[in-house]
Amino acid sequence: MNRYPTVAEVTESARQLVSRFPGAGRLRRIGTSRAGRPILMLSVGHGPRHILVVARPHPDEPVGAATALALAEQVARGGGLSTATDPAIVTWDIILCLDPDGAALSRGIEEATAGADHTLASYYRTAYRPVAAEQPEWAPIESRQLPESRTLFRVIDELRPFLQCSLHGVEAGGSWVQVTRDLPALAVPFQTSATELGIPVQHGTFDALYWENPSPGVYVLPPPDSTDRLAAGSENIGLSTWCAPLRYGGVTAIIEVPMWATDMADDLSPHPQAAPALRELAGLVREGGRQVTAVLEKARAFLPPAQDDPRRRVLEWMAGGLYDLVADSWEPLTRQAAAAAHPDDPRRLTTAQVCALDVVARRQPLRAAGLLLRLLKAADDNAAPGLHRDLDELFTAWCTDFEKALRLRWVPVHRQVEHQARTVVAAAESTLP
Repeated sequence: MNRYPTVAEVTESARQLVSRFPGAGRLRRIGTSRAGRPILMLSVGHGPRHILVVARPHPDEPVGAATALALAEQVARGGGLSTATDPAIVTWDIILCLDPDGAALSRGIEEATAGADHTLASYYRTAYRPVAAEQPEWAPIESRQLPESRTLFRVIDELRPFLQCSLHGVEAGGSWVQVTRDLPALAVPFQTSATELGIPVQHGTFDALYWENPSPGVYVLPPPDSTDRLAAGSENIGLSTWCAPLRYGGVTAIIEVPMWATDMADDLSPHPQAAPALRELAGLVREGGRQVTAVLEKARAFLPPAQDDPRRRVLEWMAGGLYDLVADSWEPLTRQAAAAAHPDDPRRLTTAQVCALDVVARRQPLRAAGLLLRLLKAADDNAAPGLHRDLDELFTAWCTDFEKALRLRWVPVHRQVEHQARTVVAAAESTLP
């Protein structure tokens, strides 16, 4: 496997699996997206207990679809490799793509990262990530009930899974897992898999800056009714689909694997200049956002209106304060790092922690620039080519700087999939009695 499968390829592979293993698997439509696309679920096994796997909850994270197929194949073949994959004990219910509309807007991302063209530029030119209120797992936090969200809640209520695994990916960094309660037995197999496959474990992550971290790369969500360790904008995280299995005694594991890895992700040495570095990163995300927004302002008159184009909505959402929100969220860490003068002060930030924020600072303007470049390329206005040329020059330089600054290396797709699949099975084994 040298590239990610498309939604159509995943669907066809699921149909073929059902045909190859009569009686082992069932494919059914469980819902319909906002644009009328089917949401399909492949169930493999006949055990009384259920594991729910959610693939492609974010359309710019295509690895989960490949992992979903690998897991389905493993369970369908049987063989008793583990209790969790024994089809007589556990039924695996796999949602093949939670956001098919978003995946359609990321069409081309699979080919863009195939073959020898493993560049950030090719990825960001095709990737699409919706605004928070249009992300099915996150939308309930924003007080929105999308059809995709309702579908997932309905399946959780129907199946009452003892484990839900949400398959995510990150552009750059290392691998980590977020869980809604601690799974101590997950630590060793997760770390072992990452080591064997040459994937760094992410120590410190923007997604869970203040969460408990009981073992390397594993972060535990604070109680849903607690807001003291949650990032700005996530105070209502208990409303998300991640927390829904809690009412049935279940647990959710959000499993992240990187497309491009950096050895800085697991570098636990104290960062020599953490406070200045964080100030520089805050400036980086603000300035990058300002430059993209300046181009957007010149193009607003001839771009599709936000109500008609999801990509335009993302650009306006980011321009409306997201860059500042991200930069401002690091101020407490900056003060903490500045106060930690002694080399042994536990408040000192590690190179890995600063690296995690470095990734976020660089990707925010790149995500916006990639979307705006696509809109400018399609625009029928005399000003569009010149704006595209100027923005493309910035975009290319940012991608090059990103790759060099973090010394990124491509993680082959089969390794991403193998690690994510192993982690899912390990999470299942650690949850079964």
